[in-house]
Amino acid sequence: MQEGTRRFRAARLAYGHGTLNPRDEAAYLTLHALKLPLDTPARAFARTVNGREAQRARILFNRRIRSRKPSAYLTKEAWLGDLRFFVDERVIVPRSHIADLLRENLAPWISARDNVSAALDLCTGSGCLAVLLARSFPRARVDAADVSLAALAVARINVRQYRLGKRIRLVGSDLFSALSGKRYDLIVCNPPYVTAAAMKRLPREHRHEPRMALAGGPDGLDLVRTILQRAAGHLHPGGLLVMEVGSGRLRVEHAFPRIEFTWPDVPGGGDVLVVRREQLPG
Repeated sequence: MQEGTRRFRAARLAYGHGTLNPRDEAAYLTLHALKLPLDTPARAFARTVNGREAQRARILFNRRIRSRKPSAYLTKEAWLGDLRFFVDERVIVPRSHIADLLRENLAPWISARDNVSAALDLCTGSGCLAVLLARSFPRARVDAADVSLAALAVARINVRQYRLGKRIRLVGSDLFSALSGKRYDLIVCNPPYVTAAAMKRLPREHRHEPRMALAGGPDGLDLVRTILQRAAGHLHPGGLLVMEVGSGRLRVEHAFPRIEFTWPDVPGGGDVLVVRREQLPG
């Protein structure tokens, strides 16, 4: 691990796909190479690895440095809390702050788990939030929608892995286009929201992710605007929209000054809005 930390620091890698610094990145790849769980005690790193184990770790270190791909694409896995998801370059690496809110069952905005019987994960990507929705709200039928059929193929793997095929329906849809007449108690969405200027500054690691899952137009709000304008038509009375907008809070509030958004505190920063159907346009 120390070797990886030193080499990653020297290579000036970029992080943000599950780890935030070279030490944690090296630790993750080392654990993967040694086939150890992520919660392995720190004392385990003091042991001497054999030649084969060291070679597996060095191969991952070398690939990480040469390719500048996020580690998740090298290991074909990403984690949200203690849940593992399959990922590859057809989807962005899962890291939504909405996951933190779902672990608390969206309290206090949703008072009981049984109050959600129909939910939508819009722009589902890998399907990770759809899986979290189904696990958080055991009575809910969940639609997981994405315009990318390639992304939905990855989502299908994760839905199957958690044996949720009877409760999660995968839908090819450009936002709400294939969801005519559908109404939900809860919609969650992690849409593309990176501004055009920020897209030009993305580190190489982020450029391996699908551009269509990141680019949100000049001000990052191209899809965010559409979702806010149309979501009311797909929510039951009292229904809730939860959407991540990156660092776009001020831009969203400027674009929709009449909506009183709630902005929960989420670990690690990032702006997530919560709004009821009755507060949305239309």
